[in-house]
Order: sequence, then C-alpha cells, then structure tokens
Amino acid sequence: MNKQQLLDQIRADIISDNVCPDLAKTAKNLVIGDGNPDANIVFIGEAPGKNEDEQGLPFVGASGKFLNEMLASVGLERKDIFITNIVKYRPPNNRDPLPQEKKDFLPYLQRQLEVIAPKVVITLGRHSTNCFLPDLQISKAHGEPKRIKLQFKENDDVLEVVILPLYHPAAALYNGGMRQTLLDDFSAIPAILKKIN
Repeated sequence: MNKQQLLDQIRADIISDNVCPDLAKTAKNLVIGDGNPDANIVFIGEAPGKNEDEQGLPFVGASGKFLNEMLASVGLERKDIFITNIVKYRPPNNRDPLPQEKKDFLPYLQRQLEVIAPKVVITLGRHSTNCFLPDLQISKAHGEPKRIKLQFKENDDVLEVVILPLYHPAAALYNGGMRQTLLDDFSAIPAILKKIN
C-alpha cells in the first residue's frame, strides 16, 4: 500500500474502532487530515471547528486562512505540508478536547506520523504541544525547536523529529499582538528544515 492508502486505512480504522462515539454522534464529519502524504512538515492542531466539521477538512476557517498566509510568508503552500488535529471530530460547541478524547485519538495520530515520517512536526497550541512535550508551557517555549524521538508500539520503530511548538493561529484572531509573534516564529521554519537536511 502507498502512503495515501495507509492514511485512508487509518480513517477506516477510526470508524470501525468506534473512537469517541459521543463525539462521532454530534459531529458531521470525521476530519482526518489533508495535504501531502510525503511532506517533510506535519502541522497538528487540537480539534476541528465548525467550518472544518462541515467541510471535513482541517483548518479551513479563519484560522486556516491565517495559516495559509503564514505558509506563504515562508514560501510554502498547503500542497507542501500535511495538516491534521489530535482529535478528529469536532467537540460540541467548540469546547476544548477532553484528556480522554486526546488519549483515545493519540494512537491514530501516531500512525499518521509513522506513515508520513516527517522531519518537522509543528504543534499548534498547547493541546497538541502537550501531547508530545507534556510539561512544556507554550508561552515560554513557542518558536523553540526540540528534537525528540517518537516510539511506535506496533513495530518498535523510532522516528526522530523536530517538534516546533507554536501558538494556535486562532490566538492571533483574538489577540492582535499574537499575530506578529506567530509570523516571527513561523519565519524560523526554512532554517530548521535546512539544518535537518
């Protein structure tokens, strides 16, 4: 199977494994992710919002527009990256994902990373950052790359990646001062990729 087929299989498994049935009942769509399965960069948000739930695609609302703008600022487009969330169904009323929901979806996120094998994982917001770096405070560590090893249970593989914690693009929509911080943090991405290559 090629990478896209493997990613499609993860989607099918989430449905057949009945992950987070309460969320599945209230959501319109399973939002598995979107982009290039061969990407060097994977972006991970927390959970789909209203627009994402309606369209079945991640980051298509106002946050997504700002994300596209930031990608363009470093010469990237959506087709160059892969983007997903920890939780794949929209939580009711856009509430934060619960710890158990994140835990239930984490194995599927890990499988996505295993298939794509990116060099850089960019976590958007504290929920996704804390999945990989549980003790990290985003306010203190945003924009600072960390090299970590991800261990996969299925086959004992280890994927060494650079995690770049960033504020969630939505933060800039509520707080104008965050906009420049995010753009500044984003501007480090090409140098990080170059260093890895």
